[in-house]
Amino acid sequence: MTAAPLVVPPGRQGPGRIPAAAVARLDVALARRVGGILPGDHRTPGAGTGTELAQLRPYEPGDDARQIDPAASARTGVPHVRQQVPERALTSWLVLDVSASMAFGTGRRLKSDVAEGVAEVVGALAVRRGGRVAAITCGAARSRILPPRGGRRALARLRRLVREGVAPDGATPVVALADALARVHRIARLPGLVVVASDFREGGWERPLRRVGARHGTIAVEIADPREAALPDAGELLLVDPETGRQLDAHTSSPTLRDAFAAAEAGRRAAVASAIRRAGAKHLVLTTSDDWLRELARRLR
Repeated sequence: MTAAPLVVPPGRQGPGRIPAAAVARLDVALARRVGGILPGDHRTPGAGTGTELAQLRPYEPGDDARQIDPAASARTGVPHVRQQVPERALTSWLVLDVSASMAFGTGRRLKSDVAEGVAEVVGALAVRRGGRVAAITCGAARSRILPPRGGRRALARLRRLVREGVAPDGATPVVALADALARVHRIARLPGLVVVASDFREGGWERPLRRVGARHGTIAVEIADPREAALPDAGELLLVDPETGRQLDAHTSSPTLRDAFAAAEAGRRAAVASAIRRAGAKHLVLTTSDDWLRELARRLR
């Protein structure tokens, strides 16, 4: 039995224009938000080419003469060379939710459109300082993974991946968010940055997120739609769960039903926020009705 292919949602709008100037401003904001884990901020074992001094030692035959330190040599009367701490390029991992629920949207765009924009920004920031970007998808019958790469080709591969679409309605997701996070934890052994773009509407991801957050700077981008928080007073509606296909008749004219729905959703979102906080991750909420790029910049300050 072959896995159900991804589909491009009929209402896809795309993330919209992403100005380079906005990405440049986000570069600084992101560095501050995740604790400055940029290239040069993590030490690599040993010594090599870098900007931070590791040690001064007497010159030995075969040393690079360009590394001779004039001040230390003059002070001691013996030629000394500088050894720097080598810099390691930062690897950024994007965990992208492509479940059927991401095709929902009643605002300016779909949730998947916002996730596409987040992926675009993460990729651009990842390669901006010579770093690398990797991606893994979840919420569908199979998971796609892009190994860490740098440069424009990495960005092109990432764009192709996110534009493949989402799982079709009624397709039971086999690869869950928890599975993708566990895989990132196994593969990404060195500290880096992990950005999760999801609506977090499934369970089981809490413990894997904590394990990822213990090693990496982690940002959880929760993408929501206003209609998920409150039912409109629109009479009788047929509600469909896009991931299971389950249908339910709802009499939305009932204030009791609308209040119960809003309370249940508020409780769910509070639980999501609490779990993300316990995992040590930064929690950002973007909605389909707002200017997601402006909101992303505001929340990263």
